[in-house]
Amino acid sequence: MSEVKISAETRTEFGKGAARRIRRDSKVPGVLYGHGAEPLHLTLPGHELLLALRTPNVLIALDIDGKSTELAIPKAVQRDPLKGFLEHVDLLLVKRGEKVTVEIPVHTEGELAPGGNLLEHVLNALPVETEATHIPESVTVSVEGLEAGASILAKDITLPKGTTLAVEEDAVVLQVLASQAEEAAEGEAAEGGEVAEA
Repeated sequence: MSEVKISAETRTEFGKGAARRIRRDSKVPGVLYGHGAEPLHLTLPGHELLLALRTPNVLIALDIDGKSTELAIPKAVQRDPLKGFLEHVDLLLVKRGEKVTVEIPVHTEGELAPGGNLLEHVLNALPVETEATHIPESVTVSVEGLEAGASILAKDITLPKGTTLAVEEDAVVLQVLASQAEEAAEGEAAEGGEVAEA
């Protein structure tokens, strides 16, 4: 996975007024915490942070005040509900070789069996435990030829080396739902059978 270097400044001003001033300068207030250390309040460059956060679970090398570099992953991101710009970010301090629990996106490939069935993503992201500096960007699952009623469980997904599930093995990740037309046809067939018996 990629490591993105971002310069950060420690901040001593807090509260809504200070946060508004930071955002007016196209920067984002944030907090770095973890490993039992005191939370460190930071100011981060808005555009660089926005680009970095396009990668799920991005590993950020924070150059803090030009004095020290810390590794962190985004833990919580607050966005403006209307405009979408970043309002605040919580970053989790990590060390090389350390295991972390994160959610990685689930992508699919292939075509379902013919019949207009629907693929439901029960879990859009798969909770896994993995090394902080080797977080997979995503996992890809083949749905080729799956028919209505089929499901893919967490244990059916091949994970990269060094990554383990952080969810029940039998958790349903994807399932194929019958199309409404097919369900209607089955219902009519059942009704027809009942009429014939009568």
